[in-house]
Amino acid sequence: MKLKLISAVPAALLLVFALSGCGRNDDRLVMVTEATFPPYEFREGGKIVGIDVDLMKAVAKKTGRELVVEDMSFDSVIAAVQAGKADVAASGITVTDERKRQVGFSRPYVTAQQVVIVPKDSEIRGSADLKGKRIGVQHGTTGDLYVTKNIREPERFPNGSLAVAALDAGKLDAVVLDGEPSKVHVALHENLVILDEPLTTEEYAIAVNRKNTALLEEINAVIDELRENGGLEKIKAKYVKQ
Repeated sequence: MKLKLISAVPAALLLVFALSGCGRNDDRLVMVTEATFPPYEFREGGKIVGIDVDLMKAVAKKTGRELVVEDMSFDSVIAAVQAGKADVAASGITVTDERKRQVGFSRPYVTAQQVVIVPKDSEIRGSADLKGKRIGVQHGTTGDLYVTKNIREPERFPNGSLAVAALDAGKLDAVVLDGEPSKVHVALHENLVILDEPLTTEEYAIAVNRKNTALLEEINAVIDELRENGGLEKIKAKYVKQ
């Protein structure tokens, strides 16, 4: 998803965290996320649900903790983990070299792509046709980074649904977003389609404070178990409609 631009964690928070050890000392497993990214995290009936939530429920059950899910701006989730305000960030987070210097990452559990959404009657057929076009992205995502670096300065939106709405209203020529969320958005806008050619291939993982190696090992063990027994595919199939 999401190579978000991480804001610096205040020094005072880092000091508090350093003095408090690797994490919080209660029976909760606090997960932070941005709940506008279906099928990984979204609101349904007043609750936050999705692939990432079910994965962390499995971790909580295995480790005897109560899962608590907190919704916040994606730009804040890594900082919350760094400061010890949350145990994990699970929000369709793309593994990048820069992020590896800030947090520990679990084993990847999803392979994802950045794709291009256009109107059905668009002349855009691939990445080469995006030059000079009005392109919308979710602010700070890997789609934002790719478009900025390789094509042009995009128009940035707080979330994908707003970017897609602007495209449907004729205010943009294309939108670049993660593949599975794009399917959800396009299903709500009959005038839009996803191009066959993806722009990138990425991997999502769970972010944990670098000092909390015990929790990271627990998460990896659950991911391995779910992959071996088919549970990971069942979680994905629950939310991803073929």
